[in-house]
Amino acid sequence: MRASSVRRFLTGAAGAVVAALVVLWAVGPPASGPQQVQVYLTTTSGAAGRQVVKGLEKQAPLTFAPGGGGGIAVDEGRKYQRFEGGGASFTDTAAWLLNSSGVLSDRARAATMKKLFDPADGIGLSFVRNPMGASDLARFGYTYDDLPAGRTDPGLQHFSVAHDLADVLPLTAWARRFNPAVTVMASPWSAPAWMKDNRKLDQGWLRAKYYGVYARYFVKYLQAYRDRGVPVDYVSVQNEPTCCTGYPSMRWNGSGLAYFTKHDLLPALRHAGLSTKVLALDWNWDTYREFAAPTVDDPAVRRHPNFGGVAWHGYSGEVTRQTRLHHRYPALAAYDTEHSGGRWIGNQQREDMRNLIDYTRNWGRSWVKWSLAVDQNGGPHHGGCGNCTGLVTVHRGDGRHGTVDYTVEYYTMGHLTKFVRPGARRIGSTASAALPNVAWRNADGSRALIVYNDTGRFRRTGINWHGQHVTYALPAGASATFTW
Repeated sequence: MRASSVRRFLTGAAGAVVAALVVLWAVGPPASGPQQVQVYLTTTSGAAGRQVVKGLEKQAPLTFAPGGGGGIAVDEGRKYQRFEGGGASFTDTAAWLLNSSGVLSDRARAATMKKLFDPADGIGLSFVRNPMGASDLARFGYTYDDLPAGRTDPGLQHFSVAHDLADVLPLTAWARRFNPAVTVMASPWSAPAWMKDNRKLDQGWLRAKYYGVYARYFVKYLQAYRDRGVPVDYVSVQNEPTCCTGYPSMRWNGSGLAYFTKHDLLPALRHAGLSTKVLALDWNWDTYREFAAPTVDDPAVRRHPNFGGVAWHGYSGEVTRQTRLHHRYPALAAYDTEHSGGRWIGNQQREDMRNLIDYTRNWGRSWVKWSLAVDQNGGPHHGGCGNCTGLVTVHRGDGRHGTVDYTVEYYTMGHLTKFVRPGARRIGSTASAALPNVAWRNADGSRALIVYNDTGRFRRTGINWHGQHVTYALPAGASATFTW
């Protein structure tokens, strides 16, 4: 994990501070009779944006009245990418805390899973990115084929996902029962130590003679999950290639990643009859040229039926890299697959809302945080990030042992996942620096407009739709989702 700050750039003209938000729906006539708009609001107190005052609190509905105006126009005639999901990761830390640690009662565990994944009674998380083996947010280092020093297993006779059977796999299956639309992704932090030149989980290079074996390692993992009712939709070749020391990780260069992807992993998936797609990079915008361009620039890779696009992390660089790449390869899908919350962030609500809006306005099909859960001390963790935060905090060993806090990240994520369903289409909306926003149309025709008041004062907002309008006073620093 890296805690460096992100340079963000809103696409489109960043308008002057406006006194009114106006939304103009450009396609289709209004329904007969007065149309109501539902409003859901999140506010926080304190400069850090963590203390939730109102969390996705439903407000009194608004009713359209005749008349309109100008401002931010939302145009259903302008269509962009489809939404595939939002969520976080069942890290070993999160899965253990929620399940076999024994910290939570059965009732508390079920309630927490429902609030996370149920689209009706929770926030309907719809994308889970799980580590393939240990990450930094794990209790210890492990892979699926660990052996004593000096031994090797090129036939993968000792391969086993037994570790995941305790927590990660059953919780992922449970999430899919709550929400069958959940997309599942897997990302490795390290190959087994015996495949690497330093024979350690920390750093080291994958030895070239094991490229084919490592591709079969992926296949066996995917088959094991599929056979237990959890098909994996996407994999990346490597989480954050070369980063970082002190926890499971592995070094790569761009040419090695391109060679392994093209000549080993993609053919192995195809030969095994797996539909899982490979995502390149799985790291920051400013690492694309070094680690992903050699893969993506190969037309044979882009055409391969098992190649799915690029996975991005939001810790450094410019989010507009996603749009520039889209303009070069319009058919190439973009997925924002990791940006952790953390105590280094000055205002967590602002960070989340800017990420949600910036990522998706730059062609992102997903918004995925990091660990679903940590304890009150940010752990347990195995090196790496000691100050990451999750969507929920599970208290253990303190005065609130066995209780769960829903953090501001739960509510900011919910502004997207509760109202924008997989398959929704992003539609046009005018960029605004004062009131960043993004608009979506679900497959059933319902609409969701997500707005953040990025100013220090109330903003009186208007929503105009086919010559009708409503107005709403959005508190300073508030997040809102308007639906109809």
